[in-house]
Amino acid sequence: MRDWPGLVGRDAALQSLREAMTAPPSVALVEGEPGIGKTTLVHAAAVHARASGRSLLLGHCHQLREPFPYGPVFEALRDLMGRLPYPDRLNPVTGALHGHLPELGDVLPPAPAPLSDPDAERHRLFRAVHGLLDAAGPTVLVIEDLHWADDGTQDLLRFLRRRPPDGLSLVMTYRRRDLPAAGLPLGSAYRHAPEATTVVIPLGPLDARDVGTLAAGLLGRDDLPPAFATRLHERTSGIPFLVEEVVRSLGDDRSPEALEHAGVPLLLRESMTEQLARLSPAALATVRAAAVLRLPSAEPQLAAVAGDAGGLLEALALGVLHEYPGNRYGFRHALAQEAVYDTIPGPDRRMAHERAVRALSGEDPPSLVQLTFHARRSGDTTAWLRYGTAAAERAAALGDVAMAIHLLEEMVADPGLPGSERVALVLTMGRLAVAGLSVPRVTRLLKQVLTDTTLSRDLRGQARLALGLILFAQMGDMVTGPPVILTAVEELDDRPALAARGLAGLAMPWWGTEPLAVHEKWMARAEELVATADDPEVSAAVLGNRAALSMATGTPDASKLVAMLPAADPSAAVRRQVARAYCNLYDLAATLGLYGEADDLGRRGRTLAQETGAFFHANLAEGVDLRLAWLTGRWEGLAARAATAIEQFEETPVATLDAHFVIGRLALASGEWSEAAAHLHAAGLDEPHAGYLPLALAASGGLIELHLARGEQAPAVVAAVREAVRAVERLRGKGLWVWGDQLLVPAVNALLRGGLAEEAADLTAAFAEGVVGRHAPSSAAALDLARGTLEAAAGRHEAAAARFALARAAYAAMPQPYAAARAGEAEAGSLLALGDRTAAATALAEAAERFAALGATRDAARCRHALRECGVAIPTVRRKSAGVLSPREREVARLVALGRTNKEIAEVLFLSRRTVETHVATLLRKLGVRSRTEVVSALAAEGVPADGRPGPG
Repeated sequence: MRDWPGLVGRDAALQSLREAMTAPPSVALVEGEPGIGKTTLVHAAAVHARASGRSLLLGHCHQLREPFPYGPVFEALRDLMGRLPYPDRLNPVTGALHGHLPELGDVLPPAPAPLSDPDAERHRLFRAVHGLLDAAGPTVLVIEDLHWADDGTQDLLRFLRRRPPDGLSLVMTYRRRDLPAAGLPLGSAYRHAPEATTVVIPLGPLDARDVGTLAAGLLGRDDLPPAFATRLHERTSGIPFLVEEVVRSLGDDRSPEALEHAGVPLLLRESMTEQLARLSPAALATVRAAAVLRLPSAEPQLAAVAGDAGGLLEALALGVLHEYPGNRYGFRHALAQEAVYDTIPGPDRRMAHERAVRALSGEDPPSLVQLTFHARRSGDTTAWLRYGTAAAERAAALGDVAMAIHLLEEMVADPGLPGSERVALVLTMGRLAVAGLSVPRVTRLLKQVLTDTTLSRDLRGQARLALGLILFAQMGDMVTGPPVILTAVEELDDRPALAARGLAGLAMPWWGTEPLAVHEKWMARAEELVATADDPEVSAAVLGNRAALSMATGTPDASKLVAMLPAADPSAAVRRQVARAYCNLYDLAATLGLYGEADDLGRRGRTLAQETGAFFHANLAEGVDLRLAWLTGRWEGLAARAATAIEQFEETPVATLDAHFVIGRLALASGEWSEAAAHLHAAGLDEPHAGYLPLALAASGGLIELHLARGEQAPAVVAAVREAVRAVERLRGKGLWVWGDQLLVPAVNALLRGGLAEEAADLTAAFAEGVVGRHAPSSAAALDLARGTLEAAAGRHEAAAARFALARAAYAAMPQPYAAARAGEAEAGSLLALGDRTAAATALAEAAERFAALGATRDAARCRHALRECGVAIPTVRRKSAGVLSPREREVARLVALGRTNKEIAEVLFLSRRTVETHVATLLRKLGVRSRTEVVSALAAEGVPADGRPGPG
């Protein structure tokens, strides 16, 4: 690594970075504008790190990148050759890196078999990188120019930052103003690893005094007059790189007066002109070729663009060009490249770009992104569109839809693009955005296209259809989306395939207020239209939506339609539609209680979505993962996963609905009323006509339970009845009763508590009629539970107990352990009413244990309270406590930390206030704190999760 001039004005920054590099695990973020000295600072600190025995790995993110996720990290890892232990001492998971790091093939363990789940494959790859860095010992991993990082690299670096190996110091440099997501170096918010030191080192311009010190060091003088430093500061704005280049341009005359005498201009390009003037023609041609190519390039490429690479050695010797790993040569800084590029006369630039196109087009595979750039600069519009479209298609085929849209957007924004081509590119962006994540900017462009009054009816219909599908399917805009699609269908009367695509989208019943019959009508019309067209992509889309509509209604033969989906079609566009369908079917199968089918559909959907770039639907599938984990009782760590998903998908609100629902339900199960209410509302209740209906109905069920849990007082019951009536009206209006499995029982309970027994019976009867003959196990179990509730309310406890037992068994078979425990608790109530106290107590004890195992502390406490009221001593298995507090004391401590009063804690845990007072006094003593406000920090040592909800104990 090159020795740079002495650092000036960076003492504190250098010290911070040195400490981070030598005190792993640590993460250092170095930010600043171009030329501010980020690389210089990192290299200076790295000298100290290497001297202390640490390995140094260096990777660069490039502005003109090809679709190669994780490239900067793998570039750095290649330097681990000779620094790793023998293969038998490496974690076997590192064998997953064989295909990415062939240079290390001899030292890596055998490659494991590929995984069918792309998420699992990616996670294994991340673990492999983690394991390799862990085996490397004390290591400094430097990633330069993070603002140009691809999505995959950002994901990998986020993973390393959250879980850094013990010996790793991760250093990243970036320009804040060039970050894709403002203020987020890694693209999205993330949590700091508590065991790692994290430091942000912002670098600003030097002041006049530091500029003078730097210049004195460069000139080898210590007697520079203050006026010289002041003038130099004015001309360079205190940017260290500009100071260095201006001072170097003084040539052999290093007197202070030379600055004014030479008339050295302010800007770097004029400083570079002075350096270029000292080059021979051959060296100048080579340097200009490097400027045209932009990225560090191999000697043959430089020779092809320059006409002769004979000047390369001279350019290297004079420090104008620098050598990069892999026998590539380029400028030390992007500013230098830009400055040299600006000195090339226009005709020469154009011809150089033509030569670059010829040189790069012969590569296998061709660098399409670079070819697009050079074709545009050469003025060849036809080649520019050809290469740019091909680059976007390749990116989409590789699953990098975000890059595909970015490439197309750059072309659309170019004023040199012919108007006739602009519309076609925007439409392509619209089709990709329906499955991708670049919604806001594509929506804006589509709206701009629609303002063009000269647009043909056909093109206007295509643009309107793409806009409507994005508004409707991705943004959940039920007010604007459907009318836009319907207008597009009218405009596409000569394009039956596209009209069918729009109608098939509207046929999906989970949005809006239209009854099922309307959705069926739209679907039938879509199928009629697509039958007259020859468009495999739209045919796959319509078939996928028909399968989803059949699944949504609980049609028993929906699986036959699923089997017809062309998952192996050679077209990525067709498979992308299948991926969308699988992800929708995964959601619906989970809603109906078909968990075996759901797992299979989810696995296939995620695989195809990752392969084809359908990231929006992949994100939706992650939300369903969370809901399925809640339903099937896999609660440990679930709240944290859901919170992470809300952060991760902040720009795609629809993808966060499941996460909000899960947090709301978990909070309800542990007695955290405020958090439960906030998240249940955020799951789709705040906008009742725009929410995702199956989830909104389930959230309404949770909200009803929340109202009823708050007491027998009239306001709570009235609020529960009001929510029940509102939600049932939505369910009845849609006509899809199989979606009401999590609403039915809470609604029946609310109506009974409100004295509306007849209405509760009518609702149960309507539900029963609506689900008859439907393949929906969760609804069948809910119906038994509701019927048992009605029998119990009428005093027919023997019949009620039988119904509750049926529901319990059905829920356990699915499995829905939480619902099974609730049914068991209800069964115990009927057994107690029948006078069988022993059987009732046994059932209550079993339910309490099931609740406790899940982490449903309030439900467990309610059962324990009922056991005490029952008066029968039932031996229970005591859960082992991991710290000084008992399980009950941990529950009380958690509620104290949430700011609950003793009275509120007593209500949540079904204890007397005196008992709560005793527990509070005991836990304060055990934790060694004097006040309730100190409990929050003290709980960390006890291992209680930061979100306040204990996992299974």
